[in-house]
Amino acid sequence: MGKPTGFLEFPRQDRTYAPVGDRITHYREFVIALPEEALRQQGARCMDCGIPFCHNGCPVNNIIPDWNDLVYKGEWQRALEVLHSTNNFPEFTGRICPAPCEASCTLNIDDNPVTIKTIECAIIDRAWEEGWIAPQVPRHKSGKRVAVVGSGPAGLACSQQLARAGHAVTLFEKNDRIGGLMRYGIPDFKLTKRLIDRRIGQMRAEGVEFRPKVHIGVDIPAARLVNEYDAVVLAGGSEKCRDLPVPGRELEGIHFAMEFLPQSNRRVAGDDIPEQEAILTTDQHVIVIGGGDTGSDCIGTAIRQGALSVTQLEILPRPPEKEDKETTWPDWPRKLRTSSSQEEGCERLWSVATKAFIGEGGRVKAIRCVKVDWHQDEAGAWRMSETEGSEFELPADRVFLAMGFLHPVHEGMLEELGVALDDRGNVEANDADYRTSIDKVFTAGDMRRGQSLVVWAIREGRQCARAVDEFLMGTSNLPR
Repeated sequence: MGKPTGFLEFPRQDRTYAPVGDRITHYREFVIALPEEALRQQGARCMDCGIPFCHNGCPVNNIIPDWNDLVYKGEWQRALEVLHSTNNFPEFTGRICPAPCEASCTLNIDDNPVTIKTIECAIIDRAWEEGWIAPQVPRHKSGKRVAVVGSGPAGLACSQQLARAGHAVTLFEKNDRIGGLMRYGIPDFKLTKRLIDRRIGQMRAEGVEFRPKVHIGVDIPAARLVNEYDAVVLAGGSEKCRDLPVPGRELEGIHFAMEFLPQSNRRVAGDDIPEQEAILTTDQHVIVIGGGDTGSDCIGTAIRQGALSVTQLEILPRPPEKEDKETTWPDWPRKLRTSSSQEEGCERLWSVATKAFIGEGGRVKAIRCVKVDWHQDEAGAWRMSETEGSEFELPADRVFLAMGFLHPVHEGMLEELGVALDDRGNVEANDADYRTSIDKVFTAGDMRRGQSLVVWAIREGRQCARAVDEFLMGTSNLPR
């Protein structure tokens, strides 16, 4: 490395946020980037460790030490080449990935990992600003046609790789805009949608044909794709939401998070939302059930809409403030994390289960909860029991269910094709050849592995593209 003692000389420094009072007044990104000199110092902190655990911590196996060192030396274009060699969309992961690479960093042993995610984002943002990114148009066409269903990060990565290999790729998306969950599940204040549009322009120039507003299995039979294309890739999401079947669930004002967030994103994009369909939290008491990223996105959106209060309920116990490094590192640790949205004004309650929703005039007005205890049985399995006498109620004008996703929607495309499913209800395929039980039909991303991270989706899309290329051509030069 260019600065072997960098980690001793420079303290960890990361991006900061705009003040809460400012950022909750709009839906724009509010992260404050580091200046170049600070970024180069942070790159110098990468310590030339003998085994770079960050490689395995990162699902796309980013070559992190190399581009850290190149940033330190000011060789930004070479850093971009190394970054793009493993990741099609660093501007996405540099914003919304939870950075498992940093958890695996050797310097995280004392809680001061290299600011990998910040450097990654800086490389790609500078590359776009400087005009270093151009379409990579293949020199030769294969004459093969591939249909990709689903335009989330898995579908986008798979499509781009296959187009660069010379195949004619058509990407089908049921929504009116391309981007999948990044478009309609993640708020603009975390990921501005112009970043997606910019990549779409690049991919279109590389030969990808985009077909939005086409719902395979509804508008077009899935069998038609199998008949007309040389290969089909199923890259839809894990969209079957986990429900909460307790008394009062039928009341108005109770919504899945994925009803609320897409509508908000459409409103921010300028779409007209009919008044009778509007899901707004202005001057309302909001309950968010579920402690993950989706719940956090509901919190930030509700606050920006002017909620009176936001309370987040989590059925699991409060995680420890700090993990035990000796038993967790370099793996992803379970510890208390506070998102930027939670910092903006949210009460978080742990070990709480929902007993019932209480209504008035057909609308939800309160939620009845109970505290729960967790213990391990003789076999070591965790069991939950209600704490006697701990019931309480909270005011609730809106309730958002953000408890995760079960599996992809089976009705329509998957049932029509008759693909085999695994025991969790996902499309069955391994991560070696990504083939489903149907000839020339492949699958990748959340539809195969279940609800996961954007970085895992990109990895699977890239690997699936190589598998499809090998299937079509007998061999492949695409990276795995």
